[in-house]
Amino acid sequence: MQVALFLVFLSIYTVTLLGNIIIVILITVEVALDTPMYFFIRNLSVIETGFTLVMVPKMLVNLLSRNKNISFVGCGTQMYFFFFFGSTECFLLSLMAYDRYVAICNPLRYSIIMNRKVCFWMAAGSWIAGIPVSMLQTAWMFTLPFCGPNEINHFFCDGPPVLKLVTGDTSMYEMQALMSTLFFIMFPFFLILVSYIHIITTILRMTSAEGRRKAFSTCSSHLTVVTLFYGTASLNYFRPKSSNSPESKKLASLSYTVITPMLNPIIYSLRNNEVKGALKRTFCRGRSSQKG
Repeated sequence: MQVALFLVFLSIYTVTLLGNIIIVILITVEVALDTPMYFFIRNLSVIETGFTLVMVPKMLVNLLSRNKNISFVGCGTQMYFFFFFGSTECFLLSLMAYDRYVAICNPLRYSIIMNRKVCFWMAAGSWIAGIPVSMLQTAWMFTLPFCGPNEINHFFCDGPPVLKLVTGDTSMYEMQALMSTLFFIMFPFFLILVSYIHIITTILRMTSAEGRRKAFSTCSSHLTVVTLFYGTASLNYFRPKSSNSPESKKLASLSYTVITPMLNPIIYSLRNNEVKGALKRTFCRGRSSQKG
């Protein structure tokens, strides 16, 4: 099965990289997509590309190689970037929910509130926020003693599987990890929830059925991405240990580290008429320049 799995994940890897890179380039070069919503989508595509580059190449090597070792430094590096991209995505998804809240609940002031400078600092804040928790969790983890077994029962260096290899007391680390997880996952989720309560309330007050349909359609893609990301992440980190087998954890991790980054460009952008139109225009300009 390893060769078949290699081909499957190689296909997913290729589609993910191509889809997200196309989105980044398209939003950068197309003036029609120079809006706050697409600015945040571009940042999301960069995060998903990073997630993929951190996880999938090593997985592909392991599927074809008998040597499935990873160095101590390599494991720490992979863990750091996994925490970094994960926490950054949580905050970015909450900013995207706020963007939709302003667009639907305060449309007349949307361009003033969500101006270029504000969007830049909001996105920068989401990237910067991921640094301290990633450094803290990774540095603390790798100062703990690893004097026993050295086989990680997972397909990448996630926190809980690596923590099982520690031979000392991990209670303080686990408490810190729980607090960090609650803050960096649940706090952004709370902001998303509050934003959508206001959005739904505003939409239900609209008298026009067409207006309600358009408003819901602008939020449906974001809601799908949030459901995929938080649904699989909660299955992995918030289920009781007694009902959380290593196999189910691997499956849940596979969903939000490999499958979701592939689906996001399709869900969020490629089915969008504005993006499709921009893609056609860019393609036509490319062909015209080649003929010229």
